[in-house]
Amino acid sequence: MDTVSAFVTLLFVMDPLGNIPVFLAVLKDVEAKRRQWVIFREMLIALVVLLLFLYAGSAMLDLLNLRQESISIAGAIILFLIALRMIFPNPHGVMGDTPDGEPFIVPLAIPMVAGPSALAITMLLVHKDPARMLDWTFAVVGAWGVCAILLLASPLLLRALGARGLIAMERLMGMILVIISVQMFFDGVQKFLSLAAA
Repeated sequence: MDTVSAFVTLLFVMDPLGNIPVFLAVLKDVEAKRRQWVIFREMLIALVVLLLFLYAGSAMLDLLNLRQESISIAGAIILFLIALRMIFPNPHGVMGDTPDGEPFIVPLAIPMVAGPSALAITMLLVHKDPARMLDWTFAVVGAWGVCAILLLASPLLLRALGARGLIAMERLMGMILVIISVQMFFDGVQKFLSLAAA
């Protein structure tokens, strides 16, 4: 895989356009003047996590005696719980009762941007060709940069949609996230079972 292919693959996996409704739903109770800062902070955290897994992911998993399937299953469970809150909202919003109504790390940085698939791809790139770390770093940072620009523009969409439009989009995205989370869970279980049978 070359640098451009890695960049495109990571960009599709990070799915910035698909994440916009989730970002809007999670940030709807955050003050308008703080939304950009919160998105920027979460994107920086996602970048740090992606680079951490690029450079030390395999070593960390070995140290903690964890498998990549564990990351996939854990991410699926988190997404499923968030999706249920989007479909059946509670008074405290999607993230529950959080200080200032702001998300922190979960779910925007992890698993929406730096999700199990993106983390697995970064580790796979290094595993296949560890001599090209600079290329892989450019691919990760480039994909993250495009994702950050699109997601930083998401509050403009919030103003365009209005309250009713956002509620409709939130419910729809919740349904889609349920399906994605179940697929992630089955993928993790299937990989675990295939490795156990080998």
